[in-house]
Amino acid sequence: MVLRGYDATLCSRFASSCSRILRGIANSLKKCDVIAIRTCAELEGEYIGFIERECQKKVHLSGPLLPDLEENIGKTLEDRWSHWLDKFKPGSVVFCAFGSQVFMEKKQFQELCLGMELTGLPFLVAVKPPRGSSTTQEALPEGFEERVKERGIIWGEWLDQPLILSHRSVGCFVNHCGFGTMWESLVRDSQIVHIPNLADQVLTTRFCAEELEVSVKVEREDSGWFSKESVRDAVKSVMDKDSEIGNLVRRNHKKLRETLLSPGLLSGYADKFVETLENEVNKTKLS
Repeated sequence: MVLRGYDATLCSRFASSCSRILRGIANSLKKCDVIAIRTCAELEGEYIGFIERECQKKVHLSGPLLPDLEENIGKTLEDRWSHWLDKFKPGSVVFCAFGSQVFMEKKQFQELCLGMELTGLPFLVAVKPPRGSSTTQEALPEGFEERVKERGIIWGEWLDQPLILSHRSVGCFVNHCGFGTMWESLVRDSQIVHIPNLADQVLTTRFCAEELEVSVKVEREDSGWFSKESVRDAVKSVMDKDSEIGNLVRRNHKKLRETLLSPGLLSGYADKFVETLENEVNKTKLS
């Protein structure tokens, strides 16, 4: 894999600052009895085979280990969110969330907000207050709240992400492509847009956007800066019904989602994984 620009910078920083961790991982792979990975062959079978050949060890897969989507049935969003989302057409709302580890600089935060405004679509952005600000509201661009008050919300506190994503009005999920969030987005209907912020997220984004072709990535400068126009363009590219890239990722995402949610696939992986671990423990006892 060739890394360029800001992607290369993020991965280089991680490699240099976490070299001890990487050496520990490499050492563990050499000395362990078996390797277990949270994934499935339907998604990463080619890479699992590579690891087995390189490490000369069997790789056991747990599957995605996602909560059953049926568990959301009977659960309800807070009234404020359900009432707000209910105002919009199905598949029209852009939901943006970057998890609990991302704290943007104020100018970048404002650029994200302005990019959402430029889409012309209703949006809900749930991100941490930028550095130097105690709330998201105090860091908003001048006049922003007044301009988008009928269709946009910037929220700096916790939200029930699974329930938000399950709402029929949400049609696009802008996220950081953390590993857990990647799985969560793959089993939902929403179009996917990525803005990675950490080294592992860079690799996962490349996998989703270029290998699986189920998402698009917001373009960034070599410094890491992304503009309001790049946010707008990425969102519009997947939300526009006449967009070639939008139709491509929509078809690929739908096909992969149907595979992942096929009856018994996820539970089958989990059951087999538990059985495999029990067998490994029993073999150890006998030896």
